Amino acid sequence: MTHVRYIDRTREYYLGQGYDKPYRWAENDDIPFTPLTKPLSECRVAIVSTSDIKVRRDDPEDVNLFGVGNVYSLPSDIAVERLHSRQEHFDQHATTLDDINAFYPVQRLQEMVESGRIDSLADRFHGVYTAYSQRKTSEADAPEVLKRLHEDEVDVVLLTPV
Repeated sequence: MTHVRYIDRTREYYLGQGYDKPYRWAENDDIPFTPLTKPLSECRVAIVSTSDIKVRRDDPEDVNLFGVGNVYSLPSDIAVERLHSRQEHFDQHATTLDDINAFYPVQRLQEMVESGRIDSLADRFHGVYTAYSQRKTSEADAPEVLKRLHEDEVDVVLLTPV
């Protein structure tokens, strides 16, 4: 099996969509990385994803997707069987979205709590719908996600881009 040449494929995709310039990758000189001050076994963890995750619903009122702009939140204790994605913005020749845990590893994190590897999960996980705008992501979506992570008293974030 060979690796996916993601950057090349993304450039080709945008040019194929009629954009006159290839996709410009984000560059950040100031990266807000903070080293852990305690072991993972004492940390509260959340997922932040760019997956277009949806909840299969029996009752339309049973799960509240708390959304503001491109940012949404899901309860972290949701059963993985209830999740799915119909996102079309991934390399459909190299992978599938059939295994939710491959891009939204809620079950794996629940197992890590059970084993004591991490202390707990935040009550909700967060996602950002792809907007193709670095400015909008930096100025609107990222601050909204950060606000929610602070509200949930999260110590560690697992970023899962799709």
